[in-house]
Amino acid sequence: MDGKPLGEAEIIARKLEKAGVDVARRHVFLCADRENPKCADAERAMAAWAHLKDGLKRRGLSEKGGVLRTRVGCLRICEGGPIAVVYPEGIWYRACDPPVLDRIMDEHLVGGRPVEEFVIARHALTDGGEE
Repeated sequence: MDGKPLGEAEIIARKLEKAGVDVARRHVFLCADRENPKCADAERAMAAWAHLKDGLKRRGLSEKGGVLRTRVGCLRICEGGPIAVVYPEGIWYRACDPPVLDRIMDEHLVGGRPVEEFVIARHALTDGGEE
């Protein structure tokens, strides 16, 4: 490095690399709203979020492990939560408390098989041809 401060583009590129965007195969979104919880109370949802983050790290799935994770305020189902969705398959799950998240991580994210008893919807995203 030549001592010059990094520009915004370089900072973003480093953060993208650190997050593992370049090697991502799947992305898990978990509804965990602290401010206005609807599908599960805030304490339960935040416990699920902490468990997902820790579980992905323990399994080596975070960062360069190929699985991105994002906590969202609402996935608009507002019933039976915490709700999660795994892309690109578009598998939507209900009741995503720690034991169910363990199964999703082990059976779906590692093993490639959705956890059928908790699936509430399927809608894979199609390739729109954009890079």
